Amino acid sequence: MILSRCELRNDNMNLISEKIPVDKDRIKRNVVPNLDYSKIKKYWNNVIPTILGPYMMDGFGFPIGAGHTRFLDESKIIKKLTVSIKSSSSVLDLGSGIGSWTKYFANHYNEVVSVESSNILYESLQNRFSKNSKVKTIHTDALSFKSNKKYGIIFLGGLLMYLNQKDAVMLLKKIASWLEPGGKIICRESTVRRGIIIRKSNYQVIYRSLNHYESIFKKSYLFLETEELNNPYVSAQMSCEAMNKWKKNIPQKYWNLPVIGFIAYWFFRLGYPKNIKFWTTRTKKIGLEFPKLLNHFFVLRPKCGMN
Repeated sequence: MILSRCELRNDNMNLISEKIPVDKDRIKRNVVPNLDYSKIKKYWNNVIPTILGPYMMDGFGFPIGAGHTRFLDESKIIKKLTVSIKSSSSVLDLGSGIGSWTKYFANHYNEVVSVESSNILYESLQNRFSKNSKVKTIHTDALSFKSNKKYGIIFLGGLLMYLNQKDAVMLLKKIASWLEPGGKIICRESTVRRGIIIRKSNYQVIYRSLNHYESIFKKSYLFLETEELNNPYVSAQMSCEAMNKWKKNIPQKYWNLPVIGFIAYWFFRLGYPKNIKFWTTRTKKIGLEFPKLLNHFFVLRPKCGMN
């Protein structure tokens, strides 16, 4: 799977038409519909291997540097969250995509093990780091991957949302045993404000609320050290959702994506990050949730005595 994503892309992945809200009683009974992993695998084997493709920011007319700007802003958050980890540590980038985070970690730590299951993304990953002695690339999925190493950081950049709850808990329990003393698991996951929203189409994913993620972490015997809103994601998501509205309501011959997409991107980019609070609070006052999708960084540690 992949590092990070802006989960609104094309008309065939419209959040409103494809979401399946799951009520609280069904969550309590653990009868949330399961994802079809074969469809998830098929989707990611056909994704465009660029920074905009994995971020799902292509097809909107955004400027070419939009993905890189977003990544640089997110890397500042990661730098803050990992300040306690020694540079001599190893890092596991689990579900690394084309390797943007792999490159970041390789520049700051001793070694990076980069795991990716998508054929097309792994090919790009392997070519990118074939001459980098600090990076070891492995072509397999996260649930099958095994390790006998200890890591200072295990990074999941948008992976749990493609796993059913049982598998998410199983994976977190497994990787927690691979942490060195003082090590951290960092998850970067798209979230919703309440409950769960599931997409059951060619693009399958589970969007969970903070409460539901906290429940998963508790079941995995992990301590939630930090929970931080991913402002760079939210800013980009505003642009994505605005462009989806434009494409839905305007005839295609008038889309003019190179112009409208450029304007939309910079409209929500200007004033960042203060504009995020402005738009979310103003739209909430009129009964809207904008953007519909958020994203959070979760910093996890094993509970005392677990590693």
